[in-house]
Amino acid sequence: MTSALEQIAGWQTARRKLPSWAAVEGIVFPPRLSMEQCSSEATARYKAGIAQRLLASSAGTDAESVHGQAPTECVGRTFADLTGGFGVDFSFLSPLFERSVYVEQQAVLCHAARENFRLLGLRGVEIVNGNSSEALTTLHDVDLIFLDPARRDQHGQRTFAISDCTPDVLLLRDELLRRSRWVMVKLSPMLDWHKAVEDMGGCVHEVHIVAVGNECKELLLVMSGATCNEPIVCCVNDGEEFRFTPSATLPPRLADGRPRGILCEPHAAIMKAGCFGELSSRFGIAAIAPNSHLFVAPEPINGFPGRQYSIERISSMSKKELRRALEGITKANVAVRNFPLSAEQLRRKLKVADGGEIHVFGTTTASNEHIIIVGQRIFFEKKVANPS
Repeated sequence: MTSALEQIAGWQTARRKLPSWAAVEGIVFPPRLSMEQCSSEATARYKAGIAQRLLASSAGTDAESVHGQAPTECVGRTFADLTGGFGVDFSFLSPLFERSVYVEQQAVLCHAARENFRLLGLRGVEIVNGNSSEALTTLHDVDLIFLDPARRDQHGQRTFAISDCTPDVLLLRDELLRRSRWVMVKLSPMLDWHKAVEDMGGCVHEVHIVAVGNECKELLLVMSGATCNEPIVCCVNDGEEFRFTPSATLPPRLADGRPRGILCEPHAAIMKAGCFGELSSRFGIAAIAPNSHLFVAPEPINGFPGRQYSIERISSMSKKELRRALEGITKANVAVRNFPLSAEQLRRKLKVADGGEIHVFGTTTASNEHIIIVGQRIFFEKKVANPS
């Protein structure tokens, strides 16, 4: 009964998180913790897009011609996933290679992987039930090594620092780079990417901050043995992508007076990256204040990486102005940026229910005035951007 309930719960999670797996009859699902920790299908496909581009570039192929497409044939020789887990990332990366090695310490996950990879039609797969550090010493001339270090200690508590994860990628770094052309590491989205790049010591070529549904899910580092002093940073959320180099980052231009026109809210990956000056410069928008991370534009911007709202009303925190600004509004989506109240506290103060089509932002201007912005979301026709 316990096993049956575990499989039912796993399938229910997979319907949302891994729809292509859930559609395959007979997939063996792992215990709840492994299902929680495994990558989603969206982020796994994103990693495959990165790998495909790297391999195409190394082979002298036009990277853009294969950018984001499902692989139709193997483009690499050998791939190794040293922290296999449930095998989601492995299943999307391995079709790019002639030979793929899955390494996992837990025998129960290796057993599930054997069955699942067969059902998924994966070929050229080798499953190793063992320690990642030991398995690394057996690898030679690998095109790509992937690691997703365990972010829980021996007591089951979450860890975030690279050195606190298992395996410790900092200790393995030199050996990883000796044995593989490229190394991709998945880290906690809670980490400061500047610190992560600094810790790795000049071998990081790309930083990917990956958000799904406007929630940061992963921090990916792409490394190689060649020294790189300035990595490319890519912020992506549901296909919306923004790339920059750290040296190009400038302070954002500030808006004059109260905001007007269009309110621009960057997506979660950009918020995490902190590239607000580059964003301001590239799109010609002005920040409401240095720490508010909200921007204004004279008109809607098709292609802006985030959400946009038409500014309908603006109010100070005086009761008279608030009453006039909120006239007729009983329901709203409330958010705060650089504001003395939480979103819930502001909602209670404004006496509005949650939801509806109206959006209310509490924020602070460059002149330190606390203001309320009332707006409506602007929607554009969805464009499918390159995933990496």
